[in-house]
Amino acid sequence: MKIVALFFPKASIGTYLVAMAVAIALPIFAFVALLLLQLEDNQRSTLKRETAQDALALSRIIDRQLQDMATTLRLLSSSPELENGDLASFHERTETALRNNTLYVLAVDRSGQQLLNTRRPFGTPLEKTANIAALDAAMKSGRIEASDVFRGRTSGEWVYNVTLPRADDPVAALIITQDAKDLGRLVTTQGLAPGWSAAVVDQSGHVVVAAGPAAPEPGTPFDPRILPALSFSRGVFEDEAILPHMLLGYAQIPGWSWKTVIWGPVAQASILSTWRFLIIGGVALVLVAVLAAYAVARQVRTTIRDIAEMAKRMGDGHIVSPVETSVIEANQVAIALSNASFDRSQTEDRLRFVMHELVHRTKNLLTLAQAMMRQLAKQADSVETFQSAVADRLDGLVRSIELLTSEQWGGVSLRRVVDIHLQAFPQSREQIEITGEDFVLKPDAVQNLGLALHELATNSVKYGALSVPQGRVRFEWRDVREEDKPDALLRFTWEERGGPPVVEPSRTGFGTTVIKAHAAAAFRGTVEIDFRLEGLLWVLTAQRATLERA
Repeated sequence: MKIVALFFPKASIGTYLVAMAVAIALPIFAFVALLLLQLEDNQRSTLKRETAQDALALSRIIDRQLQDMATTLRLLSSSPELENGDLASFHERTETALRNNTLYVLAVDRSGQQLLNTRRPFGTPLEKTANIAALDAAMKSGRIEASDVFRGRTSGEWVYNVTLPRADDPVAALIITQDAKDLGRLVTTQGLAPGWSAAVVDQSGHVVVAAGPAAPEPGTPFDPRILPALSFSRGVFEDEAILPHMLLGYAQIPGWSWKTVIWGPVAQASILSTWRFLIIGGVALVLVAVLAAYAVARQVRTTIRDIAEMAKRMGDGHIVSPVETSVIEANQVAIALSNASFDRSQTEDRLRFVMHELVHRTKNLLTLAQAMMRQLAKQADSVETFQSAVADRLDGLVRSIELLTSEQWGGVSLRRVVDIHLQAFPQSREQIEITGEDFVLKPDAVQNLGLALHELATNSVKYGALSVPQGRVRFEWRDVREEDKPDALLRFTWEERGGPPVVEPSRTGFGTTVIKAHAAAAFRGTVEIDFRLEGLLWVLTAQRATLERA
């Protein structure tokens, strides 16, 4: 009682209604806030995944361009003109073939001296290639490599090379070169959110080409604070100090030393707007709930006072007329009180009549007893015989009176209880197999077993076998005997199969308490629950006497 008084002190109904309104509104507000947090987290996870996928898609586009250039180099390396040393014919044929592709071919010897360059007419004096380091790296590795971006001597533009090393002389390597701005046609922000940018970064960390509102110029070093973190084949980079309210996705171009990166702002406007709406709406909800609760409390308080006045007058012995209020239930109470006051008056009249009859009947019984004892006294030949005769007569009288009193117990058949509760799930009725000999349940058993059965069926429709068309449920009951328990036992079995894989809940909720603890306590039996992978198994074992109506 002290604990109840602590949580429910004496207070007006208005105070309790206002507290109830706040208690209802605040959890709803907190739950919506939790949902918003979850939504924000899901949106951010989705954005990260899409950002990484966009960077990967861009890397595949650049990879196809580099692979096409590598294929072109392999074809040119095996051309007859180059094999025969006819560089003039090779120059003419190559320049004609690549004229519309913004690609240019260089042939260099081992020192890097250009033997031809399709940017210039054949025979024009040429210098060494501007990127000797990229040539040496390709010659050393023996495979096709893409260079870092650099300023070309012939074009004066930012360019990059794809180099094919050869073992022959005098052409030790073939190089395809392209202006970075021409590669930029493949790097686009189309399909990205507004404000996002994309770039291709070479091995040294310089931008080869970029697009978007924050795109740096070719040859510009990419942010050195970010590059060391881009160590995986692909992923997402976040750092509020470096990229405040921004996200960066990257992907390594397979087989090459370049990376693709995309970055841009994380859309926060809609979430912030939703949060503002939630806060304002939550405060308004609480205020409206408090005002509504106060208005209802005022009306109920007036109604209660009117009914209390009726009850007071009724207690004084008056017949009272019902008061008219705006609460239907209160009107029913007022009518009931009015009827009760009239019934009370009639009952008092009847009581006076009954008391009069009781006195009359008591006199008759005493008269009868006196007459009976006088007759017995005349016939008895001893005190013992008299006492025995009186006791026998009085006992017979008592038995006659007891025969006028009887009690009737109601009950419902078990099969009917099962059918009634399963009628709530008509779509799953054909999936349930029911077996067992029918009998009549006690009133308490009807309620308790029905509660457990309804909970099992509800859980199955939501999560178990009845949630899918191919699922099946078997519900049966049968008599069992145990050596250490001579009383008759009943065993109820609910077995599911064919449904989704079952996972044991991490925490005990309301449903588990009903089908386990409540069922076991109500029938003074035992409950076994097995969260099998193929389906839930529930077994209740209890004494038959606790369920069956005698």
